[in-house]
Amino acid sequence: MIVPEFWAEASERRRVDGRQFTVKRFGWSDSSEAEARQHAQTRLAEALEELVERGTVRRVDHKVTYNGAEGLPIREEVVARHGDVVISRNGYGALCLNTSDVFFADIDVLPASSELYTLTAIVCLATLGWLAGSSAGGLGLALAGGIVGLLLALPLAKLLFAAVMTWRKSPEERALANIRRVSMAHPQLNLQVYRTPMGYRVLVLNETFDPTSERALKLLSEFNSDPRYIAMCRNQRCFRARVSPKPWRMKLDRMKPKSGVWPIRQDRMAERQAWVERYQQKAGDFAACHYLMQLGADTRTDQAERVQALHDDYSQAHRTSLPVA
Repeated sequence: MIVPEFWAEASERRRVDGRQFTVKRFGWSDSSEAEARQHAQTRLAEALEELVERGTVRRVDHKVTYNGAEGLPIREEVVARHGDVVISRNGYGALCLNTSDVFFADIDVLPASSELYTLTAIVCLATLGWLAGSSAGGLGLALAGGIVGLLLALPLAKLLFAAVMTWRKSPEERALANIRRVSMAHPQLNLQVYRTPMGYRVLVLNETFDPTSERALKLLSEFNSDPRYIAMCRNQRCFRARVSPKPWRMKLDRMKPKSGVWPIRQDRMAERQAWVERYQQKAGDFAACHYLMQLGADTRTDQAERVQALHDDYSQAHRTSLPVA
């Protein structure tokens, strides 16, 4: 896992086989901007060498927050370091905990939708109304019957949806049941379960994991973790948890300037800092998640326990009176 503090960019124009290329590469460092510039020059030289040998090369590093596919580290402002744990500010302004070996699973739950029930009710009732009107007296009654069927479809769909949801488990209940199944399948795991605005978060306390390992990726899949999160873990070689609210859930405007991808121009820093101050004032009134329960074993590692303490403190996970955002 690499979350550098310093970034720089180097570029050069080069003509190869009669074609003009402008090649740009980023460099990064935890030590200094000068070291980041040197790293950028080194990566640029390697890219130019590839261009000469192959006649083609990827021309730019794309300036996005997550770019593991191009071999770039997480591109976010480093807010704090706690040993090997990095707290960074993501592209929309929230704080994220990044750890190279303590397992977090992010599980999004899609809300149940009544659209299928509404569509089914519309088709069935409109068809029945049309057929009833047609058999009773021709086109006029058929049209009237179809209109009556349409008018009745929406309230009937709502009643049908409510009845099915009463009988069937909600998406949240099914997701929690799956977490329990995973716990029963791996009883040696100490699972700490949290409720997030969109689902659940699971932290494993009894051991550490390599985020690129088959075991970690398989366990993430068993939890039905978000596929984008699984890809990020593999590409960025870290686990990650958002530990402060999303701004729009606090009714705060989006981060200024518009793109929060780090670093930003120096002349925009005052605008960014003003937004961060407004964000921090509001964030104290919200939790990023709520602690729910422990499942499985009681054993724990010092490293995972330390990360949990940081996570719970930043996210205000035990302040269950606060709204989750």
